[in-house]
Amino acid sequence: MAERGMISSHCLVLSFPLQGHINPLLQFCKRLHHKGLHVTLVTAKSILRTLNVTAASAVDAISLDAISDGYDDGEKEESFDAYFDRFWRVGPVSLAQLIRKLSETGRPVDCIVYDSFIPWALDVAKEFGLIGAAFFTQSCAVVSIYNHVQGGLLRVPVSESEVSIPGCPPFRPSDLPSFVYDTVSYPVITKVAVDQFSNVEKADWVLCNTCYELEEEVANWMMKILPLKTIGPTIPSMFLDKRLEGDKLYGFSLFPSQSEACLKWLDSRPKGSVAYLSFGSLAVVEAEQIDELANGLKRSNCHFLWVVRASEADKLPKGFVDDTSGKGLVVSWCPQLEVLSNDAVGCFVTHCGWNSTLEALSLGVPMVVIPQWSDQFTNAKYVVDVWKVGLRAPTDEKGIVRGEAVEHYVKEIIEGERGREMKMNAIKWSALAKMAVNEGGSSDKNIDEFIAKLGN
Repeated sequence: MAERGMISSHCLVLSFPLQGHINPLLQFCKRLHHKGLHVTLVTAKSILRTLNVTAASAVDAISLDAISDGYDDGEKEESFDAYFDRFWRVGPVSLAQLIRKLSETGRPVDCIVYDSFIPWALDVAKEFGLIGAAFFTQSCAVVSIYNHVQGGLLRVPVSESEVSIPGCPPFRPSDLPSFVYDTVSYPVITKVAVDQFSNVEKADWVLCNTCYELEEEVANWMMKILPLKTIGPTIPSMFLDKRLEGDKLYGFSLFPSQSEACLKWLDSRPKGSVAYLSFGSLAVVEAEQIDELANGLKRSNCHFLWVVRASEADKLPKGFVDDTSGKGLVVSWCPQLEVLSNDAVGCFVTHCGWNSTLEALSLGVPMVVIPQWSDQFTNAKYVVDVWKVGLRAPTDEKGIVRGEAVEHYVKEIIEGERGREMKMNAIKWSALAKMAVNEGGSSDKNIDEFIAKLGN
């Protein structure tokens, strides 16, 4: 049921074809639908057919469609460079065809909310005279950093020992997204990240998956230069405000989840005793790092639940799963929100992807952060120094977190005094995140304002 009378506006929401982008945009679709909009979620055909639907009732409320990225038959792209080149050539034509098709079938589009990774979607929207809204799946701080790079205010590669961005804490170069301080290793992705702002001045709205209370200072600064609105956290409602009945799962997953085994195991563990480890759907963790994580967990003697994707499982030390079966459980995938909300979980060892960071903040779980690439280094900086809800495990000269550090930081969060302080801070941020999306909260009011303008 919608909260108000049905609104005729039809919003097309276009996501970049990665799970970490699709799910936040799907959650935003659910909010829009709940408030009365007709919503169509669109991504690339190549990924849509590979996704597992994990929340059919929630997804059924949203229309689904797809455009071509040039790989519709499932052939593997040759490289990042080749993929983006083909998608950027094929995508705009395919999106225009979809808009025409929807119009011809009596469902004309009024607005395109597009993943900021796909800036050409805004040009297509303007060709059709539609409202265009950029949707950033990163934090407001990261959005500001990339904006500074695109505008020439922050030169890359960074040579300064300290970087100042308005509204942000002082950054070391290594606190910046890896695409900014290491442009040699990631030239194509660096360009994609920076090009999010190539035409953003034409956008009617700039929506950011964060809540105002988490990033107040940098959000205030960004609002001076862009029509920015915070609309997050985009997390299923039943873990936040509970206004969307039955909304407990994102809806899509690339991997089958071992839900029952995980939750049954957690329910048998003492409150706050379990370290939960997951490095997301994309990160490729070096075999040496996995070996050190295993060593540290074994030494800590703490209960642990560790997600090791099937593609990474052969990196686990031989015999580790059997040797630690009394204390730990290793699974290939799990329902992360249900795990983080379980009372047994006392610590989240994470790569610090933005979705995982938002989930931990929203559910009040302190973190041990081991960032790998992309925006994870900036997120880690905020976790440790701004929100004070976690510790960053140190790396050696090879960039590896050794087992002794894993043991020390996991035990410090679960058993130590600093861990108790971080838990209290995490509970505070959790309350603010829930308040933001609840009726009359900062994000809820911003979504209402967005919808009201569509109805004009």
